Amino acid sequence: MAALTGAGISADSGIPTFRGKDGLWRRFKPEELATPEAFQRNPELVWEWYEWRIKLIKEAKPNPGHLALAELNRMGIVKCVVTQNVDDLHERACTTCLVKLHGDIMTARCTSCDFEIKWKDVPKGVPKCPACCSPLRPAVVWFGEPLPQEALERAERLFSEARAAMVIGTSAAVMPAGKLPLLTKSNGGIIIEVNPEPSALEPYVDIAIRERASVALPRILEEVRKLYNSNKT
Repeated sequence: MAALTGAGISADSGIPTFRGKDGLWRRFKPEELATPEAFQRNPELVWEWYEWRIKLIKEAKPNPGHLALAELNRMGIVKCVVTQNVDDLHERACTTCLVKLHGDIMTARCTSCDFEIKWKDVPKGVPKCPACCSPLRPAVVWFGEPLPQEALERAERLFSEARAAMVIGTSAAVMPAGKLPLLTKSNGGIIIEVNPEPSALEPYVDIAIRERASVALPRILEEVRKLYNSNKT
């Protein structure tokens, strides 16, 4: 099984979603904060927003959904987790196989050279590259930018080979990530959706679990453990 996660799995850790009723894009315009043009126009504003988001993430903790999914990964039930999230909650939950499609908010990269830095503290202002003095930018995928090719190819391979795709806490509206579970479906596999609300994948979903990830995933883990223990006896 391969898993695709979105903002919904981190919502119970206090990280705002993007497209929910209280989502970030209902309060902020993507073109003002999450595009290369926005950064060129006003890097101070963009970094102020990312400082706020990084602070939220640093203060957050993995919730039971993250922890249960990480355990399913360690057990080999979920071969790998592919995430659209840019937070580090899957890593802190000790997920052993993780593909980050949209980058990492805890990392910044130079706008001119190959320099990258992983943040330990929340950055202040517009950080500069120590190698060439150019502005650093968050190492995330902004609107209008392509996904990292290596990460995308790995994700496509995982879902093409999986017998089941578990889709967790995502609207599946952002492409090409939203199409990944369809690779599993086209190869004879099934799609399991964990989300309080139906996503764009609803017509293709075989099993729908209409609960929050922090509730549903621990229950799934419990059932898997029961099956595992019964097979041992």
